[in-house]
Amino acid sequence: MRRSRLISPLLLAAVCALGSMALGGCAYNADLGRDQLLIVNDDSLARDGEKAWADTLRTAYISKEPRKNDRVRAVGQRVIEAAGLSNKPWDYAVFLDEAPNAFVLPGGHVGVTVGLLSMVQNDDQLAAVIGHEAGHVVAHHAAERASQQTTAKVLLGIAGAATGGSDFGKLLKDHGDDAAKYGVLLPFSRKQELEADRLGVDFMRRAGYRPREAVKLWQNMQAMDQAKGGAGADGDLGSTHPSDAVRIQALERYLASMGW
Repeated sequence: MRRSRLISPLLLAAVCALGSMALGGCAYNADLGRDQLLIVNDDSLARDGEKAWADTLRTAYISKEPRKNDRVRAVGQRVIEAAGLSNKPWDYAVFLDEAPNAFVLPGGHVGVTVGLLSMVQNDDQLAAVIGHEAGHVVAHHAAERASQQTTAKVLLGIAGAATGGSDFGKLLKDHGDDAAKYGVLLPFSRKQELEADRLGVDFMRRAGYRPREAVKLWQNMQAMDQAKGGAGADGDLGSTHPSDAVRIQALERYLASMGW
């Protein structure tokens, strides 16, 4: 824990420095209201997304039930248009998986499981889920994460070479990967999740859905997690997602600030 705190500020400072040198890697995202390190572009991720989508369709079980597919397509397309992502055709699929889940892949693909469709109580809550996933796309979170991972590896190599046989050099060698993981990458993932929640609420409201249903969705998720005995503590050092309680509190604050 102490080692992570020691190295994290150094990595963060170096990331900003490297980002400013590499391809003008620091860019301002108006939707997020902050700068991002983007040395990996969305086009390369879209190619990966196309392959992942093709592989998933080939290997997973897909629902052929028209009502489910029509529902996801109708709600999804409204949210996608509200998010400003309708400049290309989007594909939608319902997967025969009882775990409640959804994803949006770079390149224009939306996947929803039958488990999620069973859990959501209305189309507003389905829009909240798809809006959250669209939020990741608008926020360029996938590109940002890939850029962070690439930069962290480069920085650790540079720092290790520069420090040589010093105590700090040995610290980097022994714990550098953990420092990048816990000091930079995982905490930022929690921040990205909350950003996607906020953007998702914006998109679902713009699409004509009730934004307060996003809170009810996470309350349902929380009740389901608690029933399964998984509290999902927010303080977990290795957690990549904020707890349900933190998400609910953050959404409540944002909705109140917007008067929704």
